[in-house]
Amino acid sequence: MHINRLFEIVYLLMNKKQTTANELATHFEVSKRTILRDIDTLTTAGIPIYTTQGKGGGIFIKDSFLLNKAFVSEDEQKQILFSLQSMSATGLIETEKILSRLRSFFDDTNKEWIEVDFSRWGHSAVDNAKFDMLKNAIISEVSVSFDYLSPFGESKGREVHPLKLSFKSKAWYLQSYCLLENDYRVFKFNRISNMVVVGTPFNSSEYEIPTIASMDEPPAPEFIEIRVFISQNAKYRIYDEFAESDITVNKDGSLTLRTALGGWIYDYILSYGTAVEVLEPRHIRDELLVRIEKIKNKYSCIT
Repeated sequence: MHINRLFEIVYLLMNKKQTTANELATHFEVSKRTILRDIDTLTTAGIPIYTTQGKGGGIFIKDSFLLNKAFVSEDEQKQILFSLQSMSATGLIETEKILSRLRSFFDDTNKEWIEVDFSRWGHSAVDNAKFDMLKNAIISEVSVSFDYLSPFGESKGREVHPLKLSFKSKAWYLQSYCLLENDYRVFKFNRISNMVVVGTPFNSSEYEIPTIASMDEPPAPEFIEIRVFISQNAKYRIYDEFAESDITVNKDGSLTLRTALGGWIYDYILSYGTAVEVLEPRHIRDELLVRIEKIKNKYSCIT
């Protein structure tokens, strides 16, 4: 990334003392013109970089220049490294080079003290490829198309202007402007498939992205208040998925859960098998019996 290259140019000049634009271009695998623009950017920012012409000339940084790490406290140094390590886990920015430079600059000996990985188990390669495609599309401001599976099981082709990737409640979402709906839409990352970069340019500054809370998917069915008994062997799932205030611990170690679930309530309860019993309301119990009977009949028909 551009910011990484600028930082490394300063780092190289502080250690090598003098180099040439051609040497830097070869090192970073960019054009000489790009390096000269980088040097202009750094000098404009106040970094004392100088160039000399002729034999023995080149690019050098003033000997008295020093990146004074005293301006950054030890705690702030750790926070900077922590933030970069966390961001590198998303795959959205390349941080390895800048991390190694900052570790050296901060005299950091506690190297990999945290690891964050947002990809799903067994899907890291696919997720990372999808992230990379969306990252480039967002930065380059070009449209993408994909198939999207709605909460109701319907798959529909979409073309969108991708605006932002957001992580919320254990999942990644793409905030975008949907050309099909002519409105802002949020798409759950895991339900996106067959993505292609269409390449139609757009100007992101023309959009004011709503908060993700106001960009919900199509309204879910009405939520239903339920009271559920959970045996001990399913306790781990309840604590993973519900607020502790909704849970009552019974004397025998089992749990009673009071909560509200949407239209997927039956499939969700059935996913617990025999570890769950709905205590109320009665009509949920009755509907579960009907569905259990249908499941039983499916397996009874096998010969």
